[in-house]
Amino acid sequence: MAKIGFIGLGQMGFPMAACLIKHNHQLCVFDIDSEAVNKMTSLGACAASSAEEAARGSDFVITMLPNGELVEKVIFSAQGVIDGLDDHALLIDMSTIHPLESERIRLALEARGKQFMDAPVGRTSEHAVNGELLILAGGSDEQIDRASEVLLCMGNEIIRAGGPGKGIAIKLVNNFMSAALNALSGEAVVLAEKLGLEYATVEKVFSGTPAGKGHFTTTWPNKLLKGDLSPVFMLALAQKDLGIVMDLAGKLNVPMPMGAAATTLYTQAKAHGRGQQDWTAIVEEIRASAQPN
Repeated sequence: MAKIGFIGLGQMGFPMAACLIKHNHQLCVFDIDSEAVNKMTSLGACAASSAEEAARGSDFVITMLPNGELVEKVIFSAQGVIDGLDDHALLIDMSTIHPLESERIRLALEARGKQFMDAPVGRTSEHAVNGELLILAGGSDEQIDRASEVLLCMGNEIIRAGGPGKGIAIKLVNNFMSAALNALSGEAVVLAEKLGLEYATVEKVFSGTPAGKGHFTTTWPNKLLKGDLSPVFMLALAQKDLGIVMDLAGKLNVPMPMGAAATTLYTQAKAHGRGQQDWTAIVEEIRASAQPN
């Protein structure tokens, strides 16, 4: 049984903290929402009057907050975590914040002899209630090994993201893709509706093509990831089809900003001589346009 300071009892944080109590960990919680704190104490947690008090004597301190500004505030402000954090304790930030903020926090803590790792979560608040979150652990192997028993009270899978800062990095890349795909999928389904297609038909078709399955596990493994850009489906044909769809969408008054952006990118790639390559060469076009860090 570990002694854990938990800071942040919002929509995700509250059920995560409750799961730790269910697994018989000793929890001391802090949040500005007194109602959430009272509910947590009724489950068996102790209430701290400050982030410092929640951290004092804890083996682990977990922060689950809405943004990086708040994470930095509860750690470094007066009566913050830093004032109560023992050198042996591990501070685990499970918030979704800017990677540069996370790096700044880690370096500032390490400069003071404190231990920090990022471990943002995937999935939803419903998964949090059931202790079924995906934990994206950014930290040393030693830190992740040490924290695993605690983390697996809140989730049922830990992915070692590759070192400090890599957990929040993969979380944000994943969220970017999910959000963009949500918008792109919305454009596609509205266009389908305008064309009189049934949703069931669209779903059936998409479930068997890269449109629904995604390119990571369909088109890329046998072409792009093998360095083979000989065409299975030529990029020029993809660009042509996008042009037809954008023309059709315009005539049907369907706004397609995601489609317009994709069309611009494919047109650029074709202009750069990639038209006869496989359509997965779009990744190489983006790589070529990316500036070095």
